[in-house]
Amino acid sequence: MNPIIEEIASRQLIRDRDNFKVGDGVRVHVKIREGGKERIQIFSGIVIAKKHASIASTFTVRRVIAGEGVERIFPIHSPSIASIEVERESVTVRAKLYYLRQRIGKDAMKVKEKKR
Repeated sequence: MNPIIEEIASRQLIRDRDNFKVGDGVRVHVKIREGGKERIQIFSGIVIAKKHASIASTFTVRRVIAGEGVERIFPIHSPSIASIEVERESVTVRAKLYYLRQRIGKDAMKVKEKKR
């Protein structure tokens, strides 16, 4: 990569955002701009995938609303994310939890939780 691009990208990295892993239940606080106002909307669910690519790193959060699965992909270093809270930690064997897409009902959110 070009050294100038690397320098610019390294200044935009947000260091304290990588405190979760695949399988964790998270609450993502997203800044939403409506007209001239700005508010924070919370999207909670299970992290089913993470992509590590420096400034272009992303993570996918899945939740089930009214029996319908909803997934959202967030850039980790985006300024539109106010914060990321970990609700519950889990123990996973896989790097991607795409098999949760085929599950129905309560099983769709079941991941082995970490004992405290």
